[in-house]
Amino acid sequence: MRGRDDAALAALLHARPDLLSPVPGDMTQLATRAGTRASVVRALDRLDRFALQTAEALAVAPDPCPYQVLESLMTGTGTTTDTDPRSGSVRAELPRALATLRDQALVWGEEDRLRLVRTARELLSPAAGRPSPTGLGPTVAEATAGMSPTRVQEIVAAVGLPATHDPVSAVTALTALFTDQERMSALLDEAPAEAHQVLGRLVWGPPYGEVTANPAPPVRWLRDRGLLLPTSARTVVLPREVALHLRGGLAHRTPEPLAPPVTAHREHRPQLVDANAAGQALAALSTVEELVKSWEHAGPPVLRAGGLSVRDLKRTAATLDTTEPMAAFWIELAYAAGLLASDGEADERYAPTPAFDDWLERPPAERWSALATAWLAATRTAGLVGEQDAKGRTLSALGADLDRSAAPEVRRRVLELLAGLPEGGSPDPHALLNRLAWERPVRGTSDLRARLAHWTLAEAETLGVTGRGALAGHGRALLEHRDPVPLLAALLPDPVDHVLLQADLTAVAPGPLRRPLAEVLAVLADVESKGGATVYRFTPASVRRALDAGHTAVDLHAFLAEHSRTPVPQPLAYLIDDVARRHGHLRVGAASSYVRCDDDGMLNEILADKRSAGLGLRRLAPTVLAAQAEPGALLDGLRTMGYAPAAESRTGDVVVARADAHRTPARSAPVPVPDGPPLPDDTLLGAAVRAIRAGDLAATAVRKETATAPSAAPGELPRTSAAETLATVQAAALTGSAVWIGYVNADGAASQRVIAPVRVEGGFVTGYDHTADEVRTYPLHRITGVAELAEDQV
Repeated sequence: MRGRDDAALAALLHARPDLLSPVPGDMTQLATRAGTRASVVRALDRLDRFALQTAEALAVAPDPCPYQVLESLMTGTGTTTDTDPRSGSVRAELPRALATLRDQALVWGEEDRLRLVRTARELLSPAAGRPSPTGLGPTVAEATAGMSPTRVQEIVAAVGLPATHDPVSAVTALTALFTDQERMSALLDEAPAEAHQVLGRLVWGPPYGEVTANPAPPVRWLRDRGLLLPTSARTVVLPREVALHLRGGLAHRTPEPLAPPVTAHREHRPQLVDANAAGQALAALSTVEELVKSWEHAGPPVLRAGGLSVRDLKRTAATLDTTEPMAAFWIELAYAAGLLASDGEADERYAPTPAFDDWLERPPAERWSALATAWLAATRTAGLVGEQDAKGRTLSALGADLDRSAAPEVRRRVLELLAGLPEGGSPDPHALLNRLAWERPVRGTSDLRARLAHWTLAEAETLGVTGRGALAGHGRALLEHRDPVPLLAALLPDPVDHVLLQADLTAVAPGPLRRPLAEVLAVLADVESKGGATVYRFTPASVRRALDAGHTAVDLHAFLAEHSRTPVPQPLAYLIDDVARRHGHLRVGAASSYVRCDDDGMLNEILADKRSAGLGLRRLAPTVLAAQAEPGALLDGLRTMGYAPAAESRTGDVVVARADAHRTPARSAPVPVPDGPPLPDDTLLGAAVRAIRAGDLAATAVRKETATAPSAAPGELPRTSAAETLATVQAAALTGSAVWIGYVNADGAASQRVIAPVRVEGGFVTGYDHTADEVRTYPLHRITGVAELAEDQV
């Protein structure tokens, strides 16, 4: 650790940012923190497969381990290894893997004395009942640690070795036999064929096997000669030295020095990819807008535990005409972009945020960029919706526990692999998943990354980042932190201001509609199908909806004539006039409620209809019926019977049914949950390196020895009385000299510092801190002691 230059130290802190929380005071603190279990586990999780295999080989190698021994564990000792092309790749890549382990501070020592960090060795070495990831078991010395000396001597005699005076030399002799290829081969040649079958089942792991109280002759033969050693009354283990001989010296069955390639499985014209992705991007904008607008009047309630209920998710999926997993994706995407949030009221519901209105006013390419940027950085994972957590609770959309800190990294890595292909090339998904598994092979981490990668491929296609499985031009710009808006804007069609009316009561929008036209048409007609051209259908209910919103028949005829490139079909004109003629003929008000109509014959017809029985109607006057139902229920009931009533106010005016759009208070988008500490920038790395170097200087600076303040031992804080501390720093301020202090901050963290005091007053000392490379002020009561520096240290 101490041999690293500033560049290597900065590389270590960048690769393991958890070491910077907080910044270590010196190299000793850094080394201690780098050896903690949590930090080592995090570092091992980030190793690629071959670097991890190298670390696993070092964990079962002698400690310390010469480079040649490590190389033989990775390439084998058989006669075919020199001609095996894989061995050549292993030899070529082994220095790179070892350099990675050194950079991560997991390996130290010279080439002839390589050592794995103790914590990493404990994690990767075999333990009782837990074989190594290599499949190797304990050594002969470890497996015989609790064996009686008499039993050890019996094994020594069975393999033809001379008796020894103590068990230690007996185990040493056995180890020497099992590691001697020639003598070991001769011993195994004497073994029965069935014994070789037993060894074959254990050689690649797990090395443990169960035996009966009276084992079969082949097992007894192996046990008597120490080729199987007992770990309990019913369990035996294959010693590591024996397994390595049977494996040809290989620590791993299949070393994987090279990353699996990701090549173009299919190739498409880049223009076709971009066009396909642009179409998906346009559909994504339409879907998100439809989703958020469907929640602006009566959004779904927030569950008591947070999130969206299954029923509301199904209802939203039906509204969007999609599946529930896709509905969950769109909901989480809108939430990540800050377009949806809970309103925070007593009857808490989800509703659009004010940011949604701003988003709607932006050009389509900018709206897509906002969505794609939020998706790429989000840690919330919609693919988990519907699954269960560790406590058996179902994970809901917009609920807690959907954050997966690895999601942004995996999304970006998947897009980087796609960007590495020729333009228009799409990979085989299996090859891409194999590559990701090689890059992060730790079980659990690898499984999650595979699922995240699978979801990323599907979501990127749905969102329009990719087209036909290949990265689009605007998706590449998004990945490279360039502005994707110009590229996408050139691909999107301009909004149109017209539709094509059909005789079958439909209207075809030949492209994205301008906003005023789209908003009116959304009220006047129902969307029947989406795609490159959206199809709207006019129905009596949709026309009545437009009339309820305050439009008149004259307004609707004029609107359609203005915005249709085809003549208004006669059936559509008749539909509007027919619904308008009946609309408002009946008036509903509050009595509880009443029905008013100038045509008493129509009221007689309603009273005679059996379907009106549940409304509790009775005649008050020839043109007025009173009802027990509320006005809203009365309106719905009459509409179900085929009438077109209109609500009226207390003054007799028609009530325009245009609900105010509900908005939440100002809300910020959810903050992604990082995977550990964030990656430090160059400024922080430089400051951290300077602080560590200064801390080393403070810890190793030579101090003057006095009778009252003897020199502290290395690593210990100086100890002086309060009066001595005050006198020393005041003298240093007068003379302009530097002093060495011990300091304990408000969190109780102790450090050593070299400061040049310039002012001492009010219980504080202010001076230039050589450790922090800046002027700082320290409370005198937190200084444990002070010492003057030797003349050559100032």
